[in-house]
Amino acid sequence: MDIWAIANQKGGVGKTTTTATLGALLAEEGMRVLLVDLDPHASLSGYFSLEDLSGMGSVYELFRQHHPPTIASLARSTGHSGLWLLPAAAPMATLDRQLAAHKGTGRILANALTMLNNVYDYVLLDCPPTLGLLMINALAAAQRLLMPTQTEALALDGLERMLRSMQMIERSMGRVLPHWIVPTMYDLGAAHSRVSLMSLRERYRHTVTRQVIAVDPQICEAAEHGQPLTCWPAARQSTESYRALLHELLAAGRTFTEASA
Repeated sequence: MDIWAIANQKGGVGKTTTTATLGALLAEEGMRVLLVDLDPHASLSGYFSLEDLSGMGSVYELFRQHHPPTIASLARSTGHSGLWLLPAAAPMATLDRQLAAHKGTGRILANALTMLNNVYDYVLLDCPPTLGLLMINALAAAQRLLMPTQTEALALDGLERMLRSMQMIERSMGRVLPHWIVPTMYDLGAAHSRVSLMSLRERYRHTVTRQVIAVDPQICEAAEHGQPLTCWPAARQSTESYRALLHELLAAGRTFTEASA
């Protein structure tokens, strides 16, 4: 079971779209995929109309101090073959305050995922844009990290914060977390996009994916209708970009595994 965290300490960079689309593409290839919404704003849950407004049956329940439910009992079908979702709920925003005095809370999600016994082939974690208990849990559980980054100057600041957070978690875990930067919302006709992409490639080199995700209004249209891009014909070009990205990431993951063996 492969666990990917999709994170950046800046909102609006395409984390949820990336999570939903890569998940749908993996499911399309016959994989069993679980999406986990770790953002209290529940954008991914809303994408599939599976928000948990009551605070029951969501990620929040995993953090109970006594007798938490299993992930398998909380996951819901998205209505798309091979694709399930563990939804978010607003009370998740209180977890940092509730559990501040408790030890060992950084691995609650990782421990819960080990109980799945390979029910899923892939687990994709959609992270909140802030460093807190939920993101720490995601990075501690993940086997690789994807950082969607908008191709503009302000987004690069959020990326720097995200990389510092990743390094802190790596030191804590005593292991390297393979990571890739995914350029998103690229506008070929805008000079600032071209400059930002060039800056990303110069500064971070081999960790920036070759595949770039361009600006596409149809991405928003698909989300408003609760459809992954794979099910939205008007977004075919973006779907193919994400498909190429997925194959690049899978190949990169195999190369990293072989180099580590």
